[in-house]
Amino acid sequence: MTDPFDARKARAAAWFRELRDQIVAAFEGLEDRYGTGIPGRFEVTPTTRADGGGGLMSVMRGGRVFEKVGVNVSEVHGTLGERAQKAMAARGVPGMDTDPRFWASGISLVAHMVNPHAPAVHMNTRMFWTPHAAWFGGGSDLNPAIEYPEDTAHFHGQMQAACDAHDPGYYPKFKAWADEYFFVPHRGRARGVGGIFYDDLHTDDWEADFAFTQEVGRHFLPAFVPVTERRVNTPFTEADREAQLIHRGLYAEYNLVYDRGTKFGLETGHDANAVLMSLPPIAKWT
Repeated sequence: MTDPFDARKARAAAWFRELRDQIVAAFEGLEDRYGTGIPGRFEVTPTTRADGGGGLMSVMRGGRVFEKVGVNVSEVHGTLGERAQKAMAARGVPGMDTDPRFWASGISLVAHMVNPHAPAVHMNTRMFWTPHAAWFGGGSDLNPAIEYPEDTAHFHGQMQAACDAHDPGYYPKFKAWADEYFFVPHRGRARGVGGIFYDDLHTDDWEADFAFTQEVGRHFLPAFVPVTERRVNTPFTEADREAQLIHRGLYAEYNLVYDRGTKFGLETGHDANAVLMSLPPIAKWT
């Protein structure tokens, strides 16, 4: 029997792949414009999940603009393990005790920059399905080691534009959620200057929820590329680099200890290299 959600799953997975292609092309374009010598290029590696599905891991290292950036897409399926079932049930997902099958697809991006004045960034959007529920989640947040208020304002302006195109209540709600979600309790501070974060988005209108998720994806490049171009050639000192590496330590701590996607990916058997793609190439702790 055909699942009525099959067509929707295919559309969502195709969109995440399309967005991945756009971002990869844009990032390689930045390397072409600002690189010296051989421009940076992504290395693309297929990923697999033992119980079903896989994806593409696209990583660029050692560029002029990007010290390390990963843009991953995946489409996986199978049966959730006991810990994942409990985590989903705790979030209010029904049916985990009777039918823990799942399907998920999404795009996940993390960029660590060469120039300490250029902020690191994270973005992801995803669709998750079980036999009893289906929803979208995602968002994007900016992580500068050296903050410029105008960069923060520009980034948040684009995130607000994505939200306002669908619901004027989304931006204040999802900004507050990001401020809470990306807070590092053991350090008593946020990992960056925020953005938006949302999860479990399942209104009575799947098309509207999907359209909003696409909007978030479409606003990522306009939010991030102008900030990068503004800072890529800013002169920096050894002290600036030190501040960047220490900030990366905070970022690594958050992703390893608190990040929901990291936990889910490792607990459900996805390719560990793809799951941990978000970690910086070099970091320091005081």
